[in-house]
Amino acid sequence: MIPFSPPHIDDEIVNEVVAALRSGWITTGPRTKLFEQKIAEYCGVPHVLCVNSASSGLELMLRWFGIGPGDEVIVPAYTYTATAEVVVHCGAKPVLVDVNPDFLISVESICKALSPKTKVIMPVDIAGMPCDYEAIMALVNEAEVKKCFKPANEIQKQLGRPLVLSDAAHSLGAWYKGKHTGAVADITVFSFHAVKNLTTAEGGAICLALPDTFDAEAIYKYLNTFSLHGQSKDALAKTQVGNWRYDVYECGYKCNMTDVAAAMGLVELARYDAMILKRRKEIFDAYTNAFGSDDRFQIPEYETADKTSSYHVYALRIKNVSEAQRDAIMQRIFEQEVSVNVHFIPLPMLTAYKNMGYNIADYPVSYDNYSREISLPVYYDLTDEQVRQVIEAVKNSLYS
Repeated sequence: MIPFSPPHIDDEIVNEVVAALRSGWITTGPRTKLFEQKIAEYCGVPHVLCVNSASSGLELMLRWFGIGPGDEVIVPAYTYTATAEVVVHCGAKPVLVDVNPDFLISVESICKALSPKTKVIMPVDIAGMPCDYEAIMALVNEAEVKKCFKPANEIQKQLGRPLVLSDAAHSLGAWYKGKHTGAVADITVFSFHAVKNLTTAEGGAICLALPDTFDAEAIYKYLNTFSLHGQSKDALAKTQVGNWRYDVYECGYKCNMTDVAAAMGLVELARYDAMILKRRKEIFDAYTNAFGSDDRFQIPEYETADKTSSYHVYALRIKNVSEAQRDAIMQRIFEQEVSVNVHFIPLPMLTAYKNMGYNIADYPVSYDNYSREISLPVYYDLTDEQVRQVIEAVKNSLYS
């Protein structure tokens, strides 16, 4: 069976993890801090905080911004549950909006959903393709939007408009108008989960790219404390002679990254562009060459004049099929020893969100995208022969 997305683990990663284990630092320590610096350099942002997951990173930033009951956060209906779930955790309301045929959040839908309660907009870079951040940033900076914004604390007052918090779980290494993702929204959160392009088994990173009126270093220091129970010193700081005494400034959270995880990330980031992204693009191009001239398929857009994807998910769509027919096609692909997936079941189709009153009928583009989508295997160790097997299995599984 060709798996869908196994992690790439080689001797270089194993050796670095072993070195971390033998170093005496297995929790947050020098490797985590170095990983933060390397991500900041890679993305072109002043500061990065590494955390234990993208989900915790998103929630941490919502809470930093003061999101709570009575607030609204605009989220695409077409995303994984984590995007909206963290809003619910904060006691706020996820306002779901439809997406475009390219899977990405519709700026027109954002505009229609804005209200005096809107505090945050959370675009999602589905499959690794960046959203239209220029249009989103232009929208939140419009005079009427700023006039409508009702700040509830000093941070919100300082920004003076809705925060753009990017869920870039898929898009490390993607480009938008000459900038890496991480540097195009106010705050960007990456995921290093096991199936992501760059994995630390579990993990995430928060990239700070707020306006210059904000002190990024001060915010980083605060978040470092906030992510460690609100404690004034982390384990590394307390190792200094006589530096054991600490304070707790507030009841914070526990979502720091470990040095064992960072060890994996450091190895992968050093070879990310030249090795990981290069191979993933080769696989994307092979699929496009195979399916692009066949009018039964709708191939995903992953390179434009303004954008370059991180090649995370190859979201192939089958033309003129129902959801049930798509499911049957997937079953036939599985029967040929090829694993495929779907990214994603739209939130309004899931029980938790149905129970909140959301209805998929209100999100027709999201449903259409989902009902015809099949995610194909893409990972570094996928061989050219296996790519050909995937292509053959997909084509053999379609209705004649």
